[in-house]
Amino acid sequence: MLFLLPALPSLAQDKTESFDLGGDRFIAGRIAAMSEPGGADVFLAGERVTLEAEITGSAHMAGRWVTVSGPVGQGLYAAGQEVRVGAAVTGNATLAGQRVDVTAPIGGNLRVFGSEITLSAAIEGTLLAGGEFVEIDGPVTGDIALSARELRFGPDAAISGTLTLYEDDPGEIIVPESVIPADRVQREEISEWEPIREGGFWPGVKAVISFAIGVLLVALVAAAAAALMPQTFAAMRAQLLGHPFRTLLTGFIAQSTVIGAGILLAMTLIGLLLTPAALFFAILAGLAGYIVGAYALGVAALKLAGQGFPHEAKHRALAALAGAVIAALVALIPLIGWIAIMALSLAGLGAVTRTAFPHRFQTAG
Repeated sequence: MLFLLPALPSLAQDKTESFDLGGDRFIAGRIAAMSEPGGADVFLAGERVTLEAEITGSAHMAGRWVTVSGPVGQGLYAAGQEVRVGAAVTGNATLAGQRVDVTAPIGGNLRVFGSEITLSAAIEGTLLAGGEFVEIDGPVTGDIALSARELRFGPDAAISGTLTLYEDDPGEIIVPESVIPADRVQREEISEWEPIREGGFWPGVKAVISFAIGVLLVALVAAAAAALMPQTFAAMRAQLLGHPFRTLLTGFIAQSTVIGAGILLAMTLIGLLLTPAALFFAILAGLAGYIVGAYALGVAALKLAGQGFPHEAKHRALAALAGAVIAALVALIPLIGWIAIMALSLAGLGAVTRTAFPHRFQTAG
């Protein structure tokens, strides 16, 4: 979890920036706080991230210190070094951090991963947890699947469902009868935890971590590149937004050329040694196209929100973050998502190609 955190200070801005899009609110900065009630989803990223107001949608939060002090109407997805949930969550919650504290009720299922986990509020659904030190001091309505080096129960702990413990040595963790009768406690060796990793708790954790890391890395690279090459990125953005289909076609031709070159090289004995390099450049070109495409997408989103084109580094960083989040969300759509991302990457590569070789495309308009 900690490898996510070094990217946050680089992303954070001295001044917090925010914008609304389709009812959703996006906030980024060194201190990102949501203090006004919102009716849809919120996306917060920074060093210190706080949700202070009540929202009716879902909250997506990534930072070093993450705090929820306003009620969440739907789901909560939070990742950070320290994650504290002090307000009720109506839906499911997926939390990941070095230290995670939950002191308010969770209306749905709770999936939590961390080094130190403290749960001192009611959980209405199931609980999937993994950590070094886990403390439960509240009622859990559903079943529990848990792996911990040390498990403690507080005076208010009560489990209505079954408790499945994954232990190195089954029986080493003591479970009081006052918490749950012994006949509803199942003990499995730690090796049996693998199916849970494959089909239960771990996918939720990995999804949150992967989403946050992907968004932050894309935003960081795009923001840094736009700050170092503002005129070049402005030209590529203008190419893509002004002529999206033309840049898409150019990107398709450029990527096909690189991949085709790798195939042709593979057909010769000497050139076969260069095939990995050709494939590497194809991947690199695709990533470059995705970075440019996501940045252009963020600029378009800001423009639709009434922000105008970015002319300062902080505005370019906000555009990069917005584009990275939107692209990542689109990628989650089954079938259509990967097609849209491929098109975005090719269009971005087309903008890169046309900007890098302007004279070769003058006659083509």
